[in-house]
Amino acid sequence: MAERSFVEEVKKLRLGAGAVFRGEGILAVTKALLESGVAYVAGYQGSPISHLMDVLADAQDILAEHGIRFENSASEATAAATLAASVNYPLRGAVTFKSTVGTNVASDALANLASGGVTGGALIVVGEDYGEGSSIMQERSHAFAMKSQIWLLDPRPNLPSIVQAVKQGFALSEASHTPVMLQLRVRACHVHGEFIAADNLKPAFTVRDALDSPQRDVSRIVLPPASFVHEQEKVNERWPAAVRFIEAQGLNEFFSAHADDIGIVVQGGSYNTLLRALSQLGVADIYGNSRLPLYVMNVAYPVIDSEVLRFCEGKRAVLMIEEGQPNFIEQNIATILRRAGCSTTLHGKDMLPVAGEYTAAELLKGARAFLEHYCRIEPAAPPAARRAAVIPLQPITQSVNARPPGFCTGCPERPIFTAMKLVERELGPHHVSADIGCHLFSILPPFNLGNTTMGYGLGGAGAAALNASDGKRAISVMGDGGFWHNGLTSGVANAVFNRSDNLTIVVDNSYTSATGGQDLLSSVAHNDTRSTGHAIEAAVRGVGVKWVRTVRRTYDLAAMRDALKEALTTREKGPKVLIAQSECMLNKQRREKPLQRQAVAAGRRVVRERFGVDADTCTGDHSCIRLSGCPSLSIKPNPDPLRTDPVATVLDSCVGCGLCGEVSHAAVLCPSFYKAQIVSNPTRWDRLRQRVRAAVIGHLQQRDAQRRARYAF
Repeated sequence: MAERSFVEEVKKLRLGAGAVFRGEGILAVTKALLESGVAYVAGYQGSPISHLMDVLADAQDILAEHGIRFENSASEATAAATLAASVNYPLRGAVTFKSTVGTNVASDALANLASGGVTGGALIVVGEDYGEGSSIMQERSHAFAMKSQIWLLDPRPNLPSIVQAVKQGFALSEASHTPVMLQLRVRACHVHGEFIAADNLKPAFTVRDALDSPQRDVSRIVLPPASFVHEQEKVNERWPAAVRFIEAQGLNEFFSAHADDIGIVVQGGSYNTLLRALSQLGVADIYGNSRLPLYVMNVAYPVIDSEVLRFCEGKRAVLMIEEGQPNFIEQNIATILRRAGCSTTLHGKDMLPVAGEYTAAELLKGARAFLEHYCRIEPAAPPAARRAAVIPLQPITQSVNARPPGFCTGCPERPIFTAMKLVERELGPHHVSADIGCHLFSILPPFNLGNTTMGYGLGGAGAAALNASDGKRAISVMGDGGFWHNGLTSGVANAVFNRSDNLTIVVDNSYTSATGGQDLLSSVAHNDTRSTGHAIEAAVRGVGVKWVRTVRRTYDLAAMRDALKEALTTREKGPKVLIAQSECMLNKQRREKPLQRQAVAAGRRVVRERFGVDADTCTGDHSCIRLSGCPSLSIKPNPDPLRTDPVATVLDSCVGCGLCGEVSHAAVLCPSFYKAQIVSNPTRWDRLRQRVRAAVIGHLQQRDAQRRARYAF
């Protein structure tokens, strides 16, 4: 179950020539693939390109009509290797994944693909997860493109440019027999706009055609001496062919090229942000009209020498805007200018930050410094002068506490780490190797569990060296997505082969939840186009693990605690695997809430469970919050005027998972939690039972009040 339905997006994929397509950038890519006659698409979900995969997964009828093969790949390496279909056949293929983490995983297949070259167009759509919206290490895909000589497109972030880049990417790949990488940054994937659609095209050559007429060219296989020839082909044939195509098709753009004797060179992906900065400085408007010459590199690699020299001709200086580090393009342009004897001064990282995303604020400062240096704008007033021109106001001091990200309300992964904290009380701390996924939030308060994270599915491998006979056991954590991605082999099978004695916890919530709730091999839901229902426990036992336990309800905190304690103290040698199962609460709520609303609207009886805190019983020590961290658990003023400590309270966002009560019971805390049932459309019996309860409770409360009053004085 993906995070939402894409029925409306699928309808847009059927738009024909002349129709106006409106939507997100990543959805425009999906439509452009169909308009390009793509024969197969594969990929691995991950922000910011998940929607491309989700929409195609819901568009099976359209894919079938056009004879397009679509795969949810097991990993990014699987997706990249899928492009092997374009090596011998004129098949247009596209793969997609998050970058740079996905590109790291796919690098071996990409390097081999780029070495032998392709016959059909091969397009790699990477979601460049870089900058302030990123969730991964800060690196760029540019280095991979240069390393393997894969051409890198970085289009201006508007829908017409993105769609054109998809179509030209296939053509460039075919013209130069080289795979092409289309880089889409977070904002480009989610930018909204429109473009004029074209008709979807059936592949000129289909997967069935390839199977009916197998082709083989041993010179395309990466094996000496062919691999040595491939390197020469790259520089002597494919690169020149790519340059000719880029120049002839005008993939890079010049704006106001001769308007001034200074100019700016910018990657296409940063164009919108630059334009905003220049408009703030009064040298451009929001419609793209600039008084400064601009050279927009929609192709970030290779750099086209002739275009750089043409743009720099007659200019005193240019500013290179290249986000991130190292400054590959700036160094390349410097070499081009030096070799050509061009006297144009090149600026870049001397006026802009060396690393980090170039936000509008950063580009505004860099562009201002460049324009002030060459006297194109008046220098900004010094801070002291600006302060003198402003009426002084009374300073307002406000302290805002940091709020680390955490698990969702009712998340079934929270009790796993609560149980680990309870075990820690008895056995002391253990080394914990964390993994990529929602469970990585365990490294933050209130759990503070996790020493390292090495990559998706590598939790087990990250603890491989930490094995000592008769010592404490290390704990590794991985999700079900990471388990099927590579953790089964790199973690579990590796532990079996090397006779590890550590514990691996596999968090099985039935989906790849962190990327949008897509199905995987062990999902319990029926999927019409994918094979599900393959138990993780069976796979673990299949590679030789003897000690395996499955806790089928993680909210049973006592069971989780006891299973963890057993795994860490048993005398049995060999790797231990604990599978912690409970459905992702977000997906569960997405499925059940609409059904509950329909049932209530239809007049059927619906019961919802909620939890609360008895303020009179709560001691105010907040241990329940420290051991849970649930967003629905908060504090409120103590109703007792003689007690100053605030008491715990449960907010309306509670989903009734029951963990708060389980924590209080398992950790032997105060018995202040209670469970309540909210009944919609109650029956006569419900109403009668409620009246009896109210009468009895009211009588007891009145008697208690009288007793208190009697002893008050």
